[in-house]
Amino acid sequence: MPKHPDADEVLRPDSKGRIALGKRAAGVSSYLLEEGSDGSLILHPRTEIPVREAWLFKNREALASVRRGLRDSAAGRTASRGSFSQYADDSPDDDSPDDDA
Repeated sequence: MPKHPDADEVLRPDSKGRIALGKRAAGVSSYLLEEGSDGSLILHPRTEIPVREAWLFKNREALASVRRGLRDSAAGRTASRGSFSQYADDSPDDDSPDDDA
C-alpha cells in the first residue's frame, strides 16, 4: 500500500474496527468526525468545558477581559495590589452539592 504523502504513519483498525490513538489523544475528551465523500475521515479534537465555567465563553465581554489580562500578564504588564488574604474564604463554593442531598 503506497504511503500518502501527508501521512506520518499507517494505523490499522483492530478486529472491531477501532484505531488506537494512544498518546495522540492526550488532553482530548472527544472528537468531531468529518467524513469525506471519498471515505476519508478527519478527526477534530475537542475539549469539554465544565458547566461552572461555560458562562465565560458565553459572555464575550468577560472572555475578552480575561484574554486581555492573560496577555498583559504574559508580557509582564502587572502591578502588585498587595495581599488579598483578608478576603479569603475557606468555606465551600456556593454552587457545590449539598452533603444532605
